[in-house]
Formats: sequence, structure tokens, C-alpha cells
Amino acid sequence: MSYQFLQLEQHDQVAYVWLNRPELHNAFNTTVIEELHACFKTLNSRDDIRVVVLAGRGKSFSAGADLNWMKQAGQASSAENEADAMKLAQMLDALATLKQPTIARVHGIAFGGGMGLASACDICIASTDAKFATSEVRLGLAPSTISPYVVRAIGARQASRYFLTAERISAREAKQIGLAHEIADAEDLDKKVQEIIDALLLGGPHAQAASKQLIQMVSNQSMNDHLLQQTAQHIAQVRQGSEAKEGLNAFLNKQSPAWISNSNNNN
Repeated sequence: MSYQFLQLEQHDQVAYVWLNRPELHNAFNTTVIEELHACFKTLNSRDDIRVVVLAGRGKSFSAGADLNWMKQAGQASSAENEADAMKLAQMLDALATLKQPTIARVHGIAFGGGMGLASACDICIASTDAKFATSEVRLGLAPSTISPYVVRAIGARQASRYFLTAERISAREAKQIGLAHEIADAEDLDKKVQEIIDALLLGGPHAQAASKQLIQMVSNQSMNDHLLQQTAQHIAQVRQGSEAKEGLNAFLNKQSPAWISNSNNNN
């Protein structure tokens, strides 16, 4: 599939999804959102892809919504406006629910929806020059569709500050509040991303997909009998799978499991 505003590259078992609208700092419009959604749905069906990296061409990761697009959406009917917003919400959900581990490779600015993309990824690696913001309130808007992912990443208390002030968040601050997992100088950013990729490729793909589902299941739930039963059922299903048997046998026999052997063969 060809894209107008995306570039999809594959290096062995890793897919790189590049936002490619650099002249507008990779700002979203309807086409960008639809292309991202289609790309994520396609990647989710591919067993040959183990890790997905989301990145931006040019000077920025993403400036968020194209303001001209937002203005047009605001002038549409209520039904059209809601349908347009739903496209963004569904795209973010497709990213957040990818079966593969996802990495946001952030440099430059990640504002509004750009910060939402970074938050929807499992892991965020930022360059020291990166700046984040939920800038919506300064435009008379609210960070509605990105809020589930940002609040999950930084917590409600930090969200209270940054949603309401729209202050810019430095890379160092982003790491302190849990938005970025690691920061690196610009020249070392790809090296740091590769370190995380290498660590991810050591895990079983089905176990990682199950672990992602587990996080979704237990987040924001209080510990009760229902959650205890859910977690017990979850591990019972996982350990009955062929991948669990392979991993345990390999460990006990001091061998590498098949998924690591396959990864090495592809390099």
C-alpha cells in the first residue's frame, strides 16, 4: 500500500512508521489519520513484524492537529464533527492495541496529538531536544481523544497541571513524570532505540501480546475477587500455549527459545 504522508520501512522484524509531512511538522489532517489507522491495522495482522517504531521526518515528531483541519472540522455539523473526531480516536486505539510492542522515537516537538501518539505507544524514547505539550486549552480546545493515553502515561495529578496550563514539557521533565522512558542526545537517539528493540526481540511475541492485554485489563482496577480471577485465568491461558512450553524448556535446557533463534537468523 502506498501512502501520501507516511513512509513504512521494514528492517528484519522491525517496522518503522515515519510521519512524512515535515513542512508542517507532521501535523495531522484527515488523510494522515486515515493512513496511520490503515497502517496500524495492517501491521497488526503481520506475524513477521515483532516491533513497531513510530517516528517523524524533518525537525519534529508531530505538532499534533493541523489547525486548518481543526478549524474546518469545527465549522461542520455536530454529526460530521463527531465522526471526524472518532477517526482520530480509532486511530489512537489501533496504535494502543497493536499486538506488537511499540516505540515512539521522539525528537523536536510532540504537541497535542503528537503527545497522544507518544503516550499511546508502549515505550517512549526522546531526544534531549524534545518538547511535549497538551497545547489544546490555549486554542480554546480540550485534549479529549488523547486524554486516555496521556493520563495513563503521566497520571491524573500531572495531567491536571499540563492539561490546564499547556506548559511545554522538556525531555528531562517528560522522563521524570513518566511520559518518556529514556532520553538520549540527538546523535545517540537511534542507538538507544536499537537497545530497546534488541531487548524486545528477546521476548516471546505471544507472551508480549498477552502482557499488553494484561496491562489493559488491570489498569485502573481495584484489587478484588473479580480481578484476581481475571489474572488467574490470564496466566492459565498463557502458560498452556506452545510459546510458554518452548520458553520454559529452553530455559531449563540452557538453550535459546525459537523466537530468539529466528531473530538471529533474520539479522
